[in-house]
Amino acid sequence: MNERAAAFARLLEVVHEGVVIGTLDTTFAANPHLRLIFGYPPETPDSELAPFDADRFADSSARGAFLDRLQAEGAVTDYLLRMRRLDGSAVWVEITARLEPSAPGSLYIEALIRDVSERKKIDDQSRDLYQQLLQAEKMAALGQTISGVAHELNNPLATILNWAERLSEKAQDETTRRGVGVILGEADRAARIVRNLLTFARKRQSTRSMIDLNQVVRETLTLRSYEQRIGNIEVVTALAAGLPPVFADAHQIKQVLLNLVINAEQAMLAANGHGTMVVRTWHDAERDSVALEVSDDGPGVAADVQTKIFDPFFTTKEVGKGTGLGLTVAYAIVQEHGGRIRVQSNAPASIGGDDGGGHGGASFVVELPVSVSEPAGRPARSIETPSMEAVRGAVVLLVEDEHALADAVSDALTDAGLKVDHAGDGEEALARVRQKTYDVVICDLKMPRVDGMMLYRAIAAATPALARRVIFVTGDVVGTDAERFLDESGSRWLAKPFRLADLLRAVRETLG
Repeated sequence: MNERAAAFARLLEVVHEGVVIGTLDTTFAANPHLRLIFGYPPETPDSELAPFDADRFADSSARGAFLDRLQAEGAVTDYLLRMRRLDGSAVWVEITARLEPSAPGSLYIEALIRDVSERKKIDDQSRDLYQQLLQAEKMAALGQTISGVAHELNNPLATILNWAERLSEKAQDETTRRGVGVILGEADRAARIVRNLLTFARKRQSTRSMIDLNQVVRETLTLRSYEQRIGNIEVVTALAAGLPPVFADAHQIKQVLLNLVINAEQAMLAANGHGTMVVRTWHDAERDSVALEVSDDGPGVAADVQTKIFDPFFTTKEVGKGTGLGLTVAYAIVQEHGGRIRVQSNAPASIGGDDGGGHGGASFVVELPVSVSEPAGRPARSIETPSMEAVRGAVVLLVEDEHALADAVSDALTDAGLKVDHAGDGEEALARVRQKTYDVVICDLKMPRVDGMMLYRAIAAATPALARRVIFVTGDVVGTDAERFLDESGSRWLAKPFRLADLLRAVRETLG
């Protein structure tokens, strides 16, 4: 009998799982690995071990659920629990246990406890990666559709904007002047919405440099300081010193932060009429990234809403209060910078379409890589821009298949003293270039049959000097073949809808 007991003791010593025998309150026998899992000193007597004590459970309600299951079924297999070591740190364990009645009022338990913290971490990371892949696929499909829609909207918007701009320069009575001003302002507003759509679809040019994220945070919060003050919102900043710079577009990162800050403000004001926002940054050396977090003490984001919160047009706000594009644009910008954005909240799942109650607040974390160095760019050229008077009489070929827009632009260029010929497509433009000499070519990039890229290559082959004086206008560039073409050719281009003043400036700079 002693030999069997000794063999059993040796077996307990070598088992790489925690073994405990006893009652829920008293431990009769335990092996060294159990002490290791819960952080007990090796010399701790068995009788002082308390793996099922209430203090060992990270969630007090989890202990009750575990014991109820154990008592109801008499045994559990691989029961997953989040528990705490003696030092308070968390550990995920799986428990396989058998329960038997012992003395009156006590229960005899035999249990194997396995530390699965590392496996749980890997599972969580895999699940997170899977969700990111699903989101990326969803964004790619929607991006293609929205890009096409935005491009179609850009042409009529450009026409409206250009005509309104021309009309605003003419003498008018008060009513007409006010009406034209409204048209101009609303067209600008619509143009900004389209630009947001294109940003979501990753179709927007960005200008990146090495930036100080803390400085961007300070400048952005300054923009909101008045609204926060009158809204009784306290802002607490915790910006890490010595933060490494990141290669990013400062304006786009500011746009991301503005979206997060405004959303937090609105959530707190709607729920409480006031609130506290915490904005902090830190350097994650392990991930080689710089992190930015915006936290609020509002109602939080419901669990079922978190999976949809970055989707286009998804909003929990009232009709007319939000477009549902703010977080979508933020997601697209962060992804385009090689980073990631995520939401954390303890709010419960919403019921019946509610926007997610609870009192856990919400936290949005943006991570940007710091290991990307700034690429070497072409040396900047010093351009002396001539006046409009100096280029008066220059001959311009306008290549645009949208006739309403072509009429507006042609009239504006003519009013500015330029001589304008119009070609409705690339084929007609090629015929005109072969028959006549032009000082500047203003060309739409996307056209049927012969597009802007094909036209440019034909001009470059026949008249290299004219190829250097081609200005493209387009509503769909970044993230497409057109982006690579424009970068390789070095051609000047304007995004639709554009202001006439910007087009005239481009013409002057090109001739200069």
